[in-house]
Amino acid sequence: MKKIAVFTGTRAEYGLLYWLMKGIQADPDLELQLIVSGMHLSPEFGYTVNEIEKEFHINERVEMLLSSSSVEGIAKSVGLGVIGFAGSLERLKPDCVVILGDRFEALAIAQTAMILQIPIAHLHGGEITEGAIDDSIRHAITKMAHYHFVSNEEHRSRVLQLGENPKYVINSGALGVENIYRTKILSRTELSESLNFDLGVSFFLITYHPVTSGEKLEDPEQTFLELLDVLKNFPQHKLLFTFPNADHGGHCIVKHIKRYIQQYPQQAAAVNSLGTQRYLSAACHADAVIGNSSSGLIEVPSLKTPTVNIGIRQRGRAAGSSVIHCQASAQSIRNAIAKSLSSKFQEQVKIATNPYGQGDTCNQILNFLRDLPEYKPKQFFNFNQNPENE
Repeated sequence: MKKIAVFTGTRAEYGLLYWLMKGIQADPDLELQLIVSGMHLSPEFGYTVNEIEKEFHINERVEMLLSSSSVEGIAKSVGLGVIGFAGSLERLKPDCVVILGDRFEALAIAQTAMILQIPIAHLHGGEITEGAIDDSIRHAITKMAHYHFVSNEEHRSRVLQLGENPKYVINSGALGVENIYRTKILSRTELSESLNFDLGVSFFLITYHPVTSGEKLEDPEQTFLELLDVLKNFPQHKLLFTFPNADHGGHCIVKHIKRYIQQYPQQAAAVNSLGTQRYLSAACHADAVIGNSSSGLIEVPSLKTPTVNIGIRQRGRAAGSSVIHCQASAQSIRNAIAKSLSSKFQEQVKIATNPYGQGDTCNQILNFLRDLPEYKPKQFFNFNQNPENE
């Protein structure tokens, strides 16, 4: 049996990995080793490890997250993670480590696995998000990883530009798209009851994260305050907020969300962690998903819901025609929300295609993991020498 260690450090990435982990768990040729860390182990972010334990055996828990959203605190958290993951990987001795995405928690385990010469299978490489340090982290993990499962051909081309072996760069589509087809969407009434909050006839799903690269171009706190002011112009809509990730500046956003809800308790509610089913259900029933989360560009288009993408955090990421990009200013945000509600744009959303695949990602990854190649040191494949023929 091939021992496949899967890492999860955030609620969002766990939701994306859920069906892949179920597939590994059920496969007679594979052994799932689950490493849980980061936000999952923090009461501040909902202690979501409890939800994971209901579904999976957790092999290792690695505490790494300091109760700080400063850049110094984030950097120290990475260091703590490296120390913890070194022990975990040495005990588990996996044949491969599966890492999704681009966060600092993922960077910590990726560099540890690389040094221990454990192959990494990286998901969602080759993407661009210029407004977050995740952009640099994503490309760094690509260079540490042996195997790559990318979400479209444009992203595959970028991974090849980084000198990766074309044989091991696979366009599998996005796990999040497959999740939509495999998740039971709650009715609006069921969702309201689950949240203990009446979503009413119309509501917006608000999911905003701090800009962590290019703060001189966009002040995340000021942008979020402008968004809150704009939302007051749509009093007929209820507001469902999700809390930001453990990024630099996240505490400040949480503070403003809580203050807004105190002022408008009948109109607004917030949840530490919606989980996959409730998040997708909320995105499905919302009149629009507003903020700057990657989910608004990757998953939400498949639900035929408009996305209002604010500012520079996701700049460079591929997006379908159901996504409205706007600047981080009150006027631009207001215009974008109004456009998302127009009947003309609603019709456009219904026929929009999603550039992140059609929902057959897990099987492609599982088929590869069953026949995992023997570990060999990586080579650099020169993109200018027609790498497809190497």
